[in-house]
Amino acid sequence: MKLTILGGGGFRVPLVYGALLGDRAEGRVTDVVLHDLDAGRLSAVARVLAEQAAAVPDAPSVTATTDLDEALRGADFVFSAIRVGGLEGRAADERVALDQGVLGQETVGAGGIAYGLRTVPVAVDIAQRVARLAPDAWVINFTNPAGLVTEAMSRHLGNRVIGICDSPVGLGRRIARVLGADPREAWIDYVGLNHLGWVRGLRVAGRDELPRLLADPDLLGSFEEGKLFGTEWLQSLGAIPNEYLHYYYFNREAVRAYSEAEKTRGAFLRDQQAHFYEEMKRPDASALTAWDRTRAEREATYMSENRETAGAGERDADDLSGGYEKVALALMRAIARDERTTLILNVRNQGTLSVLDTEAVIEVPCLVDANGAHPVGVDPLPDHATGLVCAVKAVEREVLAAADSGSRTTAVKAFALHPLVDSVNVARRLVEGYTDAHPGLAYLK
Repeated sequence: MKLTILGGGGFRVPLVYGALLGDRAEGRVTDVVLHDLDAGRLSAVARVLAEQAAAVPDAPSVTATTDLDEALRGADFVFSAIRVGGLEGRAADERVALDQGVLGQETVGAGGIAYGLRTVPVAVDIAQRVARLAPDAWVINFTNPAGLVTEAMSRHLGNRVIGICDSPVGLGRRIARVLGADPREAWIDYVGLNHLGWVRGLRVAGRDELPRLLADPDLLGSFEEGKLFGTEWLQSLGAIPNEYLHYYYFNREAVRAYSEAEKTRGAFLRDQQAHFYEEMKRPDASALTAWDRTRAEREATYMSENRETAGAGERDADDLSGGYEKVALALMRAIARDERTTLILNVRNQGTLSVLDTEAVIEVPCLVDANGAHPVGVDPLPDHATGLVCAVKAVEREVLAAADSGSRTTAVKAFALHPLVDSVNVARRLVEGYTDAHPGLAYLK
């Protein structure tokens, strides 16, 4: 089975390959094709993968190419993890927003809109190529903003594109862990959009254990989200929000912390990874050792400004292991081998949330089999969550419309309608700032 990884020179690719190395079952991935626009980054990542595979018999073969069509032909699965504009673009997204006093995070608020505006046209082109060159392939999308990009691609690929994210996986794992439950045996009632969802229940053997957690302040305050949001707020909500909702519930504090930081997250990762790729130019350097060291620092500093604002301290060691690669592998197994499983995924709504249309991509538990991912019915969201979900989905639709039409006016509307952008005039200045910073947004007229 052939897996094509778009963004194959990306820093997190070894996580995916490491997961593949542990799969020895029949029907496993035997051929991995890495595609990237940067041949140097491809070479660096290929070295890491070679060291990973050195002690593994019959490891999946790895080839690298800068030719997109060549990479896609004959693929059974396409894993999309591209970053249009690179980390330099992410750093610019953050800085332009902060200069206007609003959040510049890569998937939330102004930064997410800017990232979406330059990523959607590229993602649409990829979807059209997949439909032409590998019509039977399944696309697993990890490209951010994951829900928005998945919806853009679904307009050309239908249900054969499925978005994944490690945030709900990590959240469910942490809740199960503090409740003394096995995450593999727990049903997680999670619903929302990508980076905008809530856990409303965690059932073990048919019993919802979340009320026990919410009733115990010590237990509730013992894990990441309890420290980040505070026990009183979580008890008030009656649910555990995705960590990215910290940007909404504590927006002023987050903007202040990011404005005062020595470097934005994007700038930190840009400089950190530049050092890694530079080190990979030395033939005597251990690629895997350098990658492991860089990854550990990356994970430990994740959302550090938010945790500092909340007084949450350092991340727990158990939360430093990632997780999206396990979701990707489980998804591929379920489809390729009809190994039925349940995963939290980004898929078309299909009537799951009545407040959104059937084509809207949402993030919910899905039953997965050889025919793809099927969203499970969920209870309606409370009003406060419905308002946020509908507002952000409306913004996503304006981003898609702007990307399709090239309308600068529509792009301004997308920014202005976002709950974290507080002025139409700010929205206009954001569009001006982003088009100045990103040549890729020159299509907005």
